[in-house]
Amino acid sequence: MPQIRRLPETLVNRIAAGEVVERPASALKELVENAIDAGTTRISVSIVEGGLGSIQVTDDGCGMSPEQMSLALERHATSKLPDEAIEQVATLGFRGEALPSIGSVAKLTIESRPADSSDGWRRVVDHGALVEEGPAALPPGTRVRVEDLFRKIPARRKFLRTPRSEYAACHDIVRRLAMARPDIAFTFEHGERRIFAVQEGQEAPERVAQIVARELADNGVVIDLERPSGEGTMRLSGIAGLPTYNRGVADHQYLFVNGRPVKDRLLIGAVRGAYAEMLARDRHAVLALFLDVPFPDVDVNVHPAKTEVRFRDAAAVRGFIVSGLRNALSTGDRRSAQAPDSGAMGRWQAEPLGAEPSPALASIFSGRDWSSPSSQRLSETRSEWAGDTQTLAAPQGRAEEAEALSADAERFPLGIARGQVANTYIIAESADGLVLVDQHAAHERIVLERLRAAGAGEKVAASQAMLIPEVVELEEADCDRLEEHIDHFTKLGLVIERFGPNAMLVRAIPGVLKKADPEALLRDLADDIAKHGSSLLLTEKIEHVLATMACHGSVRAGRVLNVAEMNALLREMETTPRSGQCNHGRPTWVKLSMEDVEKLFGRH
Repeated sequence: MPQIRRLPETLVNRIAAGEVVERPASALKELVENAIDAGTTRISVSIVEGGLGSIQVTDDGCGMSPEQMSLALERHATSKLPDEAIEQVATLGFRGEALPSIGSVAKLTIESRPADSSDGWRRVVDHGALVEEGPAALPPGTRVRVEDLFRKIPARRKFLRTPRSEYAACHDIVRRLAMARPDIAFTFEHGERRIFAVQEGQEAPERVAQIVARELADNGVVIDLERPSGEGTMRLSGIAGLPTYNRGVADHQYLFVNGRPVKDRLLIGAVRGAYAEMLARDRHAVLALFLDVPFPDVDVNVHPAKTEVRFRDAAAVRGFIVSGLRNALSTGDRRSAQAPDSGAMGRWQAEPLGAEPSPALASIFSGRDWSSPSSQRLSETRSEWAGDTQTLAAPQGRAEEAEALSADAERFPLGIARGQVANTYIIAESADGLVLVDQHAAHERIVLERLRAAGAGEKVAASQAMLIPEVVELEEADCDRLEEHIDHFTKLGLVIERFGPNAMLVRAIPGVLKKADPEALLRDLADDIAKHGSSLLLTEKIEHVLATMACHGSVRAGRVLNVAEMNALLREMETTPRSGQCNHGRPTWVKLSMEDVEKLFGRH
């Protein structure tokens, strides 16, 4: 029988480190949280090679004495839990494992000076062994430096990603923590380049818009709601993007519980539920929500990295978020989807048999001699129709004078265009029925098939050069994703190049997309690449890219088409493969046979 034995201290520390330190971003998160808990007003973060080279975090917090610094490097030693009431913890970290775990898998240098002392102290731990300590010169606060992460653990080192990927993870960590504490100034540098800097004393919506996207301030609603809960009050604050301001991936949803950044499935589901009726399936809201709940009502100690929480009353929390978001988006700002007018909805009813004409029809029937042939022509003037406020609005349909079907109409399965409804749907008459076409969905499929044909093989698709190249500002991670696929975009007719850390230069776009918005196109392409990752085959990636480009190059719903344009679209649909479904699998047209029409009117 195998003997039970105690594990060596070094191995225990490495096992503990495996729960806390998975990659450079994990170590960075712990160090920045320590700085926040130290009462700092200013945090400076500097990384090299995505954190694989080094990580340095400097703060102006309370600092540590030599004795406290020695104790901080021991496991399960912390100043953040003054008593055993772990359910009342208000700090970001409290396990007491971060510093010793990092020190067991890297070279860790800590320099600190308390505010009431004129001397600082320095301690260096290399993969669990103390190698140096002594006086240090620095202003009040703490400076922590991590180098050579997993140098002596090659099995862990080889599973780290490229410096670019590790940098993106570090960037996301610092952004979330900077949003969580708008009262603290943050500076973030990568190598010799400053990524962002924000000042202290900002409001949360202002800080979020500055870090996430400047246009969010003009395309979002500020949220500030309260509701009684358990032993206190729940509060929901932050900023939520309008449904029209959305992204192709959900990585722009920032959620915080009691000031702690989390990625909790309950909260993510609540956000999805709140936007369910306002966003397409493949689009995601942009928002930052700060949920504050009484400490006894939430358990933050359910995950080693503290990225998940558990609520005492999960249903109440979810309901609070869903109702709060929906109210803010529907009544808090009329730039979002507006509810139907209650008066109009009240008039939408069946007319009772034998009843007097409804007010909406009173202007038609009252005061007319129906024995007069002229009256039977219903030749009311426009003023007669508009005189009564109860009358219905003018119909949205539009048609031109009908013409007889041509002799060769039977050759056109989708028929001849007769008009347009709501500037979105084409009404056509075929030899055996009526056809209703969604113009945007249909043209989207046509453009996709054109792009596929143009990009087949190794030939380069036709491009439309821009008179003045357009600079599109994006997040650095999005620029990195696009830059990796520049050669493939060029074959499709999209000519772009890197233009600094946070911008791409668009020199030409595919000829079939000449009316597309370059900024929206590049943003969605970057989202597509982020969503589907690097594991897809090249052909699958190209299919996703083509679908996104086709959506931007198609006729939009709401565009007025003349009859010639409608017929041209119908004829092209008839010769385009798979034109019965759009790129998202929805139908592009439906048909009602004449037999079905006759049944509707009881003529069968």
